[in-house]
Amino acid sequence: MRDSGLGFEELLSEKGCLLADGATGTNLFAMGLESGEAPEAWLNEHPDRIQALHQSFVDAGSDLFLTNTFGGTKHRLKLHDLDGQVTELNRKAARLAREVADNAGRPVLVAGSVGPTGEILAPLGSLEKADAVESFKEQMEGLVEGGVDLIWIETISAPDELEAAAEAARTFDVPVCATMSFDSAGRTMMGLTPRAFASLATDFNLDGFGANCGVGAADLMSSVLGFMDANPPQPVIAKANCGIPSYEDGKIVYSGTVEQMASYALLARAAGAKIIGGCCGTKAEHVAAMRKALDEEQHPDFRVLAIELALGKMSDGARQIAIGQDALKSSERRSGNRRRRS
Repeated sequence: MRDSGLGFEELLSEKGCLLADGATGTNLFAMGLESGEAPEAWLNEHPDRIQALHQSFVDAGSDLFLTNTFGGTKHRLKLHDLDGQVTELNRKAARLAREVADNAGRPVLVAGSVGPTGEILAPLGSLEKADAVESFKEQMEGLVEGGVDLIWIETISAPDELEAAAEAARTFDVPVCATMSFDSAGRTMMGLTPRAFASLATDFNLDGFGANCGVGAADLMSSVLGFMDANPPQPVIAKANCGIPSYEDGKIVYSGTVEQMASYALLARAAGAKIIGGCCGTKAEHVAAMRKALDEEQHPDFRVLAIELALGKMSDGARQIAIGQDALKSSERRSGNRRRRS
């Protein structure tokens, strides 16, 4: 971790809402990464392209971006005969990212990306929990040595794998955030609901949690609402795919526009998310549109924002009435909760 500068909690407290980055894989494919090739191999072969991707998100206004280490455990790297370079590759990824962040001219956080192992934990699978913990710890050691500001566990589906990753992360003195992927039915592949994840986030002592990947922005918003319904003490993360993918002219194209991703950022913030970014399909131009929207649109209310995004701006008088009604309802809900607890 850095010796100076604002950390995760300090920057979040100062800004109130952090803008994360966009997709890693999608953008690396656009830079020439071939299907079946390990993105982590580019840390040695094309470090300039990795830094260019990080720089594009910093230039777009990201307050936080992820390292190119999603498949950085020995289990994933073994598929590309890179399992003997786990610590080295993760350390290098963090250092490349750290250089970009430190030259940004403003506080920018580096989050060490840790994806799933690709294995199923016992008793359903062959990977023992202790081995999973050690595998995650090996990866995280390189990330922390390289200077990440926080560990970012992402795209997890199984609670037991999340527990193993969180346990490994807690051996290091850095904040830990985690996101799980929910499908259009509102559950992870292993059946976990957003509300259940909110409970696990406290059990596993996470500093932030939320949803990424899996679905487009509209469906991911339902997960955000599920998190907020649990009234979590931690900041909630929203990192949605840029629309729905389709196969066109030999490549995967995502349907989301810059306008839609800007609207999604506003809705996610109004719903209560504190860290907002994009996942698959999200390019620097989408992130820049999200930055502009978050900076310029200071809507205080989720319902009013949803109406205005769908139907257009309310008159000042109507808007104040709607905001006042929602404030009254929020006050009544808080009073009702206090009465029920007493």
